[in-house]
Amino acid sequence: MPSFTSEHMTAFQSLVLPNGSTMKNRIAKAAMEENMASATHGPSSELLELYKAWAEGDAGLILTGNVMIDRRAMTGPGGVVLEDERDLGAFREWARTGQSRGAQMWVQLNHPGRQVMKSLGQETVAPSAVALDLGTFSKMFATPKEMTEGQIRDVITRFANASKIAEKAGFAGIQIHAAHGYLISQFLSPLTNLRADSWGGTLENRSRLLIETVKAVRSVVSLSFSVAVKLNSADFQRGGFDTDDAKQVVEMLNDLPVDLVELSGGSYEAPAMQGSTRDGRTLAREAYFIEFAGEIAAIAKMPVMVTGGIRRIGIVQQVLDRGVAMAGIASALAVRPDLPARWEAGDDPRPEIPPVRWKSKALAATAYMAIVKYQLRRLSRGMVPAPAVSPLKALLINQLNTACLTRRYRRWMEKTVL
Repeated sequence: MPSFTSEHMTAFQSLVLPNGSTMKNRIAKAAMEENMASATHGPSSELLELYKAWAEGDAGLILTGNVMIDRRAMTGPGGVVLEDERDLGAFREWARTGQSRGAQMWVQLNHPGRQVMKSLGQETVAPSAVALDLGTFSKMFATPKEMTEGQIRDVITRFANASKIAEKAGFAGIQIHAAHGYLISQFLSPLTNLRADSWGGTLENRSRLLIETVKAVRSVVSLSFSVAVKLNSADFQRGGFDTDDAKQVVEMLNDLPVDLVELSGGSYEAPAMQGSTRDGRTLAREAYFIEFAGEIAAIAKMPVMVTGGIRRIGIVQQVLDRGVAMAGIASALAVRPDLPARWEAGDDPRPEIPPVRWKSKALAATAYMAIVKYQLRRLSRGMVPAPAVSPLKALLINQLNTACLTRRYRRWMEKTVL
């Protein structure tokens, strides 16, 4: 059996990736969007303080939050952008901080496609001109313009360029974000990709952007530099990208030098990454995607990681027992950044952010993310997390912060030469 299989594995055994590099354990700090970039949209001192806390928590893998490959296409204001070497020194310090205790740190690279707030003032592009359906919140997002062939090729080039700079900065790898309804995920889904050219139609065509991006990235980085993909196990919308599609995409990735596939699920429209779906399926309160991950791990030639709702060491072991190589932890590490170290010491603190049970699922999902970001801001200032914060308070603080960052972003774009 390959060395990355997780049969009879425990959380604190090492993992050897296909490229020969080693993770010190099977626990990953999964990506959470921080919105803490500097004024030039590089890594800030607050971001370094946050990642210092996670490095000291002793996860084997630390994934950054969204790092954007195009300053015109942001998942939110205050996001880190990696287009050129202008902030290379800050990126080097970020990599050193995250890897100071022996973790591998990977940059999660992303393009949001249509999931860009209208308030940011940028033209929105997507595989097809399909607007987001978020009920009363739909007006916050513009109907995107269908991408040209040239724009698609530019995105591929940008992923490769950002990967090359990430390696130069000292990171151990990158992760291509192809989940959660962002651009590559939009190409994969038949609900958002209505193209009739070679980038749409069949699953093979819809997967082409992902496959060509992986090839382009791998062509400009060294073999020892890890290249990973984050993929939806399903988007949890009727008629959308489903588990059978995910299996076929993983089989396509099997033929490429991919070092890890992380499985999650959902999008802005169906935030399954928080346990909410649109197609009637009920997700377990913990380890939302474990069943799908086990099925996909059985056919994957690379190690598989699953993220979504994990906050107990017993659930981590269940993940490993399913043949999944790594367990990704997100919001629990916003509450207890030292969770892996505590687990290794024999403790099981079970950190939790209480679910937000508001009538509007979209608003509840936004409030939940605001609570997570509230914890991240506290950690970035050396403060103790406060998971019991009122959802309304967290939401209002986040909205105020977003408004300030949006103004700053628009001013920056006005004086920035592309």
